[in-house]
Amino acid sequence: MALGKNSKIDLLRKVPLFAGCSKAELAELAMQTDELAIGEGRVLAREGQSGREFFVLVDGTVRITKNGRKLADLGPGEWFGEIALITRGPRTATVTASSPVRVLVLTDRAFRQVVQRVPSIALKVLASVGERLGADARS
Repeated sequence: MALGKNSKIDLLRKVPLFAGCSKAELAELAMQTDELAIGEGRVLAREGQSGREFFVLVDGTVRITKNGRKLADLGPGEWFGEIALITRGPRTATVTASSPVRVLVLTDRAFRQVVQRVPSIALKVLASVGERLGADARS
């Protein structure tokens, strides 16, 4: 069953990258997401390859690995690939569906289009990234 706009907004609101965004800004982002069903065992992101998508898990679980070692398992409401929205750098880990999953996908291209229409989103995302980098530097 496909998610409605409000369900997409609720999922995006939980992502720290978008925490500062208003409901209207989240609605703009939500309109640019695609909902996909992906089978168990499929690789959604491969370590070392360039990434162009950000994912929010709707249903199911994924396993995150780096250099073949398990880092984490993620479930509904969790996300990955946020760096791809800001840089076109290589993926830092591999993400594999450990069950059938449904995901919201936001491509870097769609994100940039939203930011061109609603520049305030960019400022809020940059503030969020800055806070995360500052917290990492203090750790």
